[in-house]
Amino acid sequence: MQLINKKFQAYVVGSLLLFLAGCGNQAGGPPGGGFAASVVAAPVKKELIEEKISLVGTLMANETVDIKNQVAGVVKRIGFEEGQTVTAGQMLFMIDTRKLNATLAQTEANFGLAQTTFDRLSTLITAGAISQQKFDQAKSDLQVKKAEIDLIKAELADSVISAAFDGIVGERKVSAGQFVDQGTTLSYLINQDPIKAEFRVPERFLGQLKNGQPIQVTVAAYPNKIFNGDVYFIDPQGAPESRTALIKAKLPNAEGKLRQGMFANLDLIVNVRSNALTIPEEALIARGDEVYVFAVDAENKAQMKPVKGGVRLAGTAEILEGLSAGENVIVEGYQKIGPGSPVKIKENTNETKL
Repeated sequence: MQLINKKFQAYVVGSLLLFLAGCGNQAGGPPGGGFAASVVAAPVKKELIEEKISLVGTLMANETVDIKNQVAGVVKRIGFEEGQTVTAGQMLFMIDTRKLNATLAQTEANFGLAQTTFDRLSTLITAGAISQQKFDQAKSDLQVKKAEIDLIKAELADSVISAAFDGIVGERKVSAGQFVDQGTTLSYLINQDPIKAEFRVPERFLGQLKNGQPIQVTVAAYPNKIFNGDVYFIDPQGAPESRTALIKAKLPNAEGKLRQGMFANLDLIVNVRSNALTIPEEALIARGDEVYVFAVDAENKAQMKPVKGGVRLAGTAEILEGLSAGENVIVEGYQKIGPGSPVKIKENTNETKL
């Protein structure tokens, strides 16, 4: 009987020890026991970070001019098609010059007569045969006739209207054979390569701006394409009513996709760091004024670390202090662990793209 009791006691004690051991593992789980919680982690990476100011603006042509005639007359010839690309010096319009040529011939004849009169009086003035006043009048008449010839020749030159610069000719406003008064708008010429982006920047950002600063532009016509350019003008005189300054940038536009008047969304890059430390934004834990992350150490234990953050960009957070490149930070599952908890990193099937 005693033998049976001893065997029973040994069985009970052994069962109790196994039970207590199981409870010990369960109770010491997340805070520091043997149970490893499954978490998703991501590495601390070194990446290029660009600090940007988001603004809106308008695209403007690099050069634009109304094409006007300086000489009245009938349009004799038009040397382009609407929307055509032209080069500097290419003929665009020609005004009929028949009347000007006739006037020039008459004026040159009058000039010849004035020259003959002046030569004859030059001989007489030397001999004292005429008054100085008469000689001076002949000299003045000769100079007037010469000026009239120069004026008509200038008008003849102006009768051919050429492109002032390389560009695209717009809609023409007149037809061949039409009479046009002096100063009529015949068409317009526009150069859009490069193209300008004009926008206003709040004065609090002016200390971060300089010529040559990169800018990124998107337009509604090409929502998935980024056009890059550089700032070339910062208005030295701000607008006191809006507390802003006019900024201009130039963007290459060889394909002609960007056009004058387009509304533009702009990102002005004010700072670039090539080796910034970054982590997924969801790894950050805010507690009051402090920010922490759970980092996984060499023993696969979660260690809570205070960090100092920088800029945040589309799900990515810059870390200025508190972490090193290559460390793993927990992005999912930190709600069920504490400092020192053993963890098991599982594959992230929905990995955050940095």
